[in-house]
Amino acid sequence: MVIGVVNGPNLGRLGRRQPDIYGRTSLSDIEASLRGAFPDVEFRFFQSNHEGLIIDTLEGWSDQGVRRIVINPGALTHQSYALRDAIEGLDLMVVEVHLSNIYRREPFRAHSLIAPVAVGQISGLGVMGYHLAVRYLLTASPEL
Repeated sequence: MVIGVVNGPNLGRLGRRQPDIYGRTSLSDIEASLRGAFPDVEFRFFQSNHEGLIIDTLEGWSDQGVRRIVINPGALTHQSYALRDAIEGLDLMVVEVHLSNIYRREPFRAHSLIAPVAVGQISGLGVMGYHLAVRYLLTASPEL
């Protein structure tokens, strides 16, 4: 099975950016951890600070038959109608992941534009959130 993992703005700085909130684990560490934990999964990883490139990637993966996606949209969670519409318009099963608990932070972070078009959301469990999202996508029925 192929699973795409998309990370949005500023997540390329994980491990260095606000480690008190996001921890010291880098994005490449998360990718290696997922590959190690799920050796039978073909992962596609993508990170961008640019909304349009994220949408282009999701559209391209969808055209290639990738249907299961883990996404940490970063700040696009709260402001990107374009990303929300792209996810809604593609034949994708998406799990939204956030390292920190977005509901315990600034009030603006408690609203996700992505959650209504995702099958689920995992927030506040750190790197484990990515693992749980992949585990779910591996076992979820394709009808969702």
